This record gives sequence, structure tokens and C-alpha cells, in this order.
Amino acid sequence: MMLTYNDIKKLVSTRESSNLELKETTGQLSRAMETGCAFLNSDVGGHVLFGVSDRGIIIGQQVSDKTKKTIAEQLRKFEPAAFVDVEYISIPDTQKNVIVIYFDDAFMRKPFIYDGRAYMRVESTTTVMSQDFYNELLINRQKNQYLWEAFTNKSLTVEMLDKEKILGTIRLGVESGRLPESTLENQDVEVLLNKLDLFENGLLKNAAGVLFISKSSSIYPQCRLRLARFRGKDRMEFIDNAQHEGNAFVLFESAMAFLFKHLSLSGKVVGAEREEQLSIPYKALRESVVNAFCHRDYVNPGGSVGIAIYDDRVEIINTGQLPKELNLENWLLPHKSIPTNPLIANVFYRRKMVENWGRGFELMVNECKQVNLPSPIIFSKFGEVVITFFFREQVREQVREQVREQVRTLLSVMEAEHSVVELMDLLSLKGRRNFLQIYLYPAISNGYIEQTEPDSPRSPTQKYRLTDFGKKILAEIHKV
Repeated sequence: MMLTYNDIKKLVSTRESSNLELKETTGQLSRAMETGCAFLNSDVGGHVLFGVSDRGIIIGQQVSDKTKKTIAEQLRKFEPAAFVDVEYISIPDTQKNVIVIYFDDAFMRKPFIYDGRAYMRVESTTTVMSQDFYNELLINRQKNQYLWEAFTNKSLTVEMLDKEKILGTIRLGVESGRLPESTLENQDVEVLLNKLDLFENGLLKNAAGVLFISKSSSIYPQCRLRLARFRGKDRMEFIDNAQHEGNAFVLFESAMAFLFKHLSLSGKVVGAEREEQLSIPYKALRESVVNAFCHRDYVNPGGSVGIAIYDDRVEIINTGQLPKELNLENWLLPHKSIPTNPLIANVFYRRKMVENWGRGFELMVNECKQVNLPSPIIFSKFGEVVITFFFREQVREQVREQVREQVRTLLSVMEAEHSVVELMDLLSLKGRRNFLQIYLYPAISNGYIEQTEPDSPRSPTQKYRLTDFGKKILAEIHKV
């Protein structure tokens, strides 16, 4: 999460709401945890801040070891275990802090209860949850128990797992504040796996094998990574190719090593470390690879994650399909995380290999924009999800091949900021749905157009304008 003091000032300026609770001190901790429980049971999550009055005035409070232990004790009263982000933000020129706790059910484990009761949020008020609503959430949770990753496997034993990877995951989770320090008190592997929800009734779940199997195994043939560097823009000729087997973290490391091997442009020394510069931003590639392991379909034993590098692009491929709940608009706006494999995604999150669920594609787009690269494209076909990154020298060609006629037409009328209605009038269009799906959403998806009010996507005063990248693309269109 990593908020700054300026972030806090912006956050409290909105006052209390359906996803924000303000408390002056941790003397109100129990009431705050009830609200935290309500946030966990909501669809959007929420922040609880200590050291801020209900009028939004930042007053701060002293934070001691006792304060941190008290918070940890209260968090242990949640069922199922609540994995939350806790931050202590220093107030400039004082010895005080604002304590920020972010509650979000990122892995579809609701309903949650705190100290024996379930809570829900109605606007800015926290209330006890009704039995009917609790039962509805419980039924939805039980549906997730029938995911492949949640099934136990009698053939999988603790001895087959990489103990160092398991211990390393727990340590990283504690260091990042995404697991309580008490998690390290018992280093028995079965106990640790149980804390990660990977062990049930004396048996390991499939997710444990995918994440921690010590070496290639006939039990999980789908734990495979395909790597290829092609000559040209098609798959006719290899320059380099390889195939690896192993757990998800070993495969992730192999994937990143292959990308560094073929995409490194230069290196510079930062402190005592050498920092590599890649032709595609490292953070964007890393996010894409992590998503591939979290979202892929592991049911198919012949499936895999793949990386294909061509002269003009990089493709990150995983077996599966896009969640039906998402469309072009949802990918670009902050949206609820919908991991195909919530148990696997949970462990990647604890290791801090993922910062904020539901913002991955936005991160990839922003990273590419910062270095004047085309925005990546995401699509699904033939049982695979493909994210494509384009190299800088291919911008002109991308304009010719990727920018559809309708999008070109839209860009050509973007002389100022316009609402949807104004844009439809300029293009003499009447069907709003067709305009959004064929013209506007593809232009936003590729980073050509942006919202004037990105923090309020459904604002009645929302308008759209060309991005800097969109202006460059428009200039290229005029040359083509």
C-alpha cells in the first residue's frame, strides 16, 4: 500500500464514508475493528485511520510497541484470519503518527466475523449483519471450495515440498507486514502451510504443490514454463527456446531471467548494485508474469505459462480465459480483484510480489506510458490469455496494424475535452453501447484517451481527452 502523509491528507478530506472510518486514538480500537470487519464483508474494502478526528483533522498519536501488539491481538479475533495492511505514517515535524489499516477481502473469504459477530457497512455507519446476508456470503464462499487448487491431493506429501521456499514466504510476509509476527513462532511446515490455508484435515491442497513442489513431478505436469525468442515477427525460426518445470516461484525466476537475457539494453550502477535497463519496463513485465501464474487454468495438465519474444513485441501467455466479470472498461479502472486461483494468489501477495490486487493492468499501462511505449494489449483466444507489449521502434507499425478505423476516427475529433454525448454528436452516432464498445473503450485500453476525472469514473461531469501518447499516435496517423 505504502501511503505518504500527502496521501493521508487527500484521504481524510473526503470525511467518513462507506469505505473510510476515522478514529482519534486506538482507545477506540474495538469499534474500529467492527468497522474493519464490515469493510472485509463489503465489495470494495476500506481504510480505518487512527489519529484523525471525525471532522478530518489530523492530530496523530504516539505509537509504541504496546500499541502494535494491541492491534495485532485485536486482528487475531477475526475469523477467518484477516490478512490486512497496517502502516504507521509519520506526521512531519512531530513524534506522532497516523495509523492506517486497510481491510480488503482480496481472496474471496467473506463472510468475516470479529469477536464472534459479523458486521456490515451502510454508507458511513457500521451495523451488525443480518443472518440472511451472512448466509448468502457463506454460500458464495463455499463455492470457492470447489476450485481445483482447493482440492486435497493424497499423493502429495510434505517431504515433496521445498521447505526453504515455505519458510522464505513466511519471513517475507512478516517483514512486509502481510503476516503477523506470531506466524514465525512455530516453524513446523504443516503449521505454516495451515496458516497459508494450504493444509486441510491432514492433507495438502493442490495449491501447495503448485507453489512449493521441490522439483518436477509427474503429479503436476502443468507446472511448466515455455520460453522462446523468435527471429522476426512470427514463429517460423527460433533464436533461443527452453522449457522448465518446477514450483511457481522457480518458474517465475526462470521467466524473469529469460526476459533479462533478451531484453537488457544497458546497465548502470546504483549504490553497490547494478541496475539493468530493459526495452520493456521491468515492473510491467514482472506484474504480467505474476498474473500469469496467479490467473492461469491449472486444471488442464497440458497447460503452461509461456513467454514469446519477437522482433516487435513480447507476449506473456497463460492457459485459461479472462474473468467474465471484466471487460475493456473494468481493466482500466480500479476493479475488484478476481483471481482464478485465490489460494495461490494469496501466497504471492504475502510474499509482496503483488502490491495491489485489481490494479495490475493499470500498472502495466502506466509503466509503459512513462517510457513512451504503446500500452500493452490483453485478449483471450483459443483457451489462452495473452498480454502483448510492443517495442518503441514499432509505434508506427502498431498504428497501421493495431489502431482500428473506428478508433482513428475518434482520435481525429479529439481537439478538446469532450463528454460521451459530445463525442457521439461529433461522430454522428446514436447507439451509446456501440460507441463505448467499438470506439471509446479500445481507445482508452490502448492509452490514447484518458478520463478527466479518473478518481470518479462515473462522475456526471466526466469528460475524455487525448493522452500525450494519444497525441503522438494521432500525429503518426496523419503521416500514415
